[in-house]
Amino acid sequence: MKHFRMSAILLCALPMCAQDAGSFFSWPTDVINNELPSWLRFSGEERMRTEGYDNGGFKPNNADYYLLQRLRLNMKIQPARWLKIIVQSQDSREFFKGGTPAPPYQDTWDLRQAYAEIGDMERGFVDLRVGRQEINLGEERLMGSSNWTNNARTFDAARLRLHHKKLRLDIFAASVVVVTVGQVGAVAPGSNIYGLYGGLDNVIPNSTIEPYLLWRSQSDVKAQLGGVGTYDMKVPGVRWLGTLPRNFDYNTDIAFERGSVLKDSIDAWAGHWVLGYNAPALPFSPRFFAEFNYATGSASSKLGQRHTFDQLYATAHDKYGLSDQVGWKNIEHIRVGPEWKFRPRWSMSVRYSDYWLANAHDALYNTSNAVVAQMANGSAGRWVGQGLDVISAIQVSKITTIGGGVSHIFPGTFLKMATPGLSYTAPYLFFQTMF
Repeated sequence: MKHFRMSAILLCALPMCAQDAGSFFSWPTDVINNELPSWLRFSGEERMRTEGYDNGGFKPNNADYYLLQRLRLNMKIQPARWLKIIVQSQDSREFFKGGTPAPPYQDTWDLRQAYAEIGDMERGFVDLRVGRQEINLGEERLMGSSNWTNNARTFDAARLRLHHKKLRLDIFAASVVVVTVGQVGAVAPGSNIYGLYGGLDNVIPNSTIEPYLLWRSQSDVKAQLGGVGTYDMKVPGVRWLGTLPRNFDYNTDIAFERGSVLKDSIDAWAGHWVLGYNAPALPFSPRFFAEFNYATGSASSKLGQRHTFDQLYATAHDKYGLSDQVGWKNIEHIRVGPEWKFRPRWSMSVRYSDYWLANAHDALYNTSNAVVAQMANGSAGRWVGQGLDVISAIQVSKITTIGGGVSHIFPGTFLKMATPGLSYTAPYLFFQTMF
């Protein structure tokens, strides 16, 4: 609990630190770029974050605190309005962490992005991007760059974007880049994802509807009923968000997974629902929200029937709790809380979570798809536990942000029986600037 108290004190101190920090952390690059031709621009980003945890795996004497650093250098070449070339290098490192430095914490000097973009998204109706790039769809619950992680994620992809008035459509074929320390990242042969991601803006007043269809294919996957075959899965879904009268807002995302691996069948689904309310009459105009997340799980005894939802390539940080100990797999998750903007550049939120397994025979999975704990006979029940998160961030200047947070999980019946059952605490502080 000492780290929990320390993080809370630091969070409260951040606004005072910010009062004198704006000019110190402001690093404009206008002087450099003004000396270059207009078609050539350089920029960058530096991020440092100290983080750690107590009672990892809900076990005693399992703590780790370390420093993460990430530097990105960008070059943009734009000889014409309709042609743009982007190159981004990245150097990510870890300090004071136990074990051998490795992804997702460290990857020294890699080529993170390198793509050509043909078209004009502002004035045209078609845009083609080819090369190594980020792909962020919707809220990134199924496909995103996972920017919270120190290495983050990119894809080697071809992506065609069509847009006309209130309608838009993304068509892409991609393979995720596998990061290896000391080498330029490369895709894994036979691992591909294809997709259609649409958008209808204000077709229904004050709302956005985003229907999508994803197709994941991966070779050499072991089937539960024996043999090795191709993982072939289609994912139709829809995201719908908007505002309602009397200061209410809503957001929902539902996805279904159907497919096979040889004789194994894939049949899973997941949903996300949130209702928010803005209270402008209250001090600091807070927003209150209530959220429910669900994802199916599998009974371990039913071989050949895959009902555990696949998160694909999600940006999952803080989607189901700040600690990232719970992912969108075999879970029922309730989250509520207030969010404030004390000043235009200072935000804070407090969130309470309650977690249950969707299937007591399946595992608890974290945001990286790793198994946290499991009781295959179901004897530990479904109640995982409760969580409390506190988050604060301050935009010190136009280009610099500092912030921090702390997450605490109180174990329920499942964690107390499937693990030693100690409470889990994870604080962090970060600094990020653009230049």
